[in-house]
Amino acid sequence: RAVNPFKIDVGAVYNAKPKDHKAFKSGAFTAMEREVVFDIDMTDYDDVRSCCQEANICPSCWVFMKIAVKVLDEALRTDFGFSQILWVYSGRRGIHCWIADETARKLNNSGRGAIADYMSVVVGGDNQSKKVLLPGALHPAIERAVEITAGYFDELMIRNQDFLSTPEKRNQVLNMFPAKTIQNDMGDWVSSPGDSKKKWSLLKSAWAEYSRARKQKNNAIKEVVLQLCYPRLDVNVTKGLNHLLKSPFSVHPKTGRVCIPFLAKDVDTFDPFTVPTLEQIIEEMGSWKEGEEGAKIPDYAKTSLKPSVELFKKFAEECHSKSGAVKEENKENKMDW
Repeated sequence: RAVNPFKIDVGAVYNAKPKDHKAFKSGAFTAMEREVVFDIDMTDYDDVRSCCQEANICPSCWVFMKIAVKVLDEALRTDFGFSQILWVYSGRRGIHCWIADETARKLNNSGRGAIADYMSVVVGGDNQSKKVLLPGALHPAIERAVEITAGYFDELMIRNQDFLSTPEKRNQVLNMFPAKTIQNDMGDWVSSPGDSKKKWSLLKSAWAEYSRARKQKNNAIKEVVLQLCYPRLDVNVTKGLNHLLKSPFSVHPKTGRVCIPFLAKDVDTFDPFTVPTLEQIIEEMGSWKEGEEGAKIPDYAKTSLKPSVELFKKFAEECHSKSGAVKEENKENKMDW
């Protein structure tokens, strides 16, 4: 298993080699730094997606991941000033984000928790109907998230998820509005037939009329949009300095797909269903015909992984360059941990 591990998780950098941890007194072997990470899993959207459930995904619900990447990447760069950000497909139903800036790596649990809390907008348990509550004056990050989400809303919620297609779904969305407002007046809207596009238009009109009659300015529509579409985070993954996360280029045991990195700017064209599988890579290597140029070609360059590996290498080189910590590589490449 030391030579051929079935799974590789990446954790923190410790103050000594992990293999020597038993030589330290309790509490003396400690984590010193690690990347700030985010884990977004499609199963956390099961209450608002109708096309799939649990571990299953399809192009219709993958749009949730597109929104997550765009919202989080923009916030991390604009609001926190991070630049060394790597997005990785998890191999099955989600995505991982690795933030490798030195200031991020040095954060303690409290600092990581502060970032996670800042990014958390949808909060509340399964039994809570309304999970987004916005103040009157919106923070620029929220305004930006609403703008990004609005660009996908019709495609994702109206066409793909048909989120108001049944009375049950309509009641679910109606309960995302402030309590004891329009709910009792929407009986016909709930029970009468109509597609999601029409129902959404009628619901927005009803709320506008309710607010206008009371001369109220509020963010109820934006709260509903964010509760349906905003990134849903596993904050415990982000908060823990010593939390493990699957290594990039691992192979998912269920799908056989490789956990490849991608750029946030390319998320709209990234297709998780065309990600190379282990079987595909083996076939590509087996069918490779050596040229006459003489130069040895690395194995990854003979497969569909080539652009992904090159993207990762470029990212790693930029991290070393920006940190000023370019060091001579271990030529023997010993796995001495």
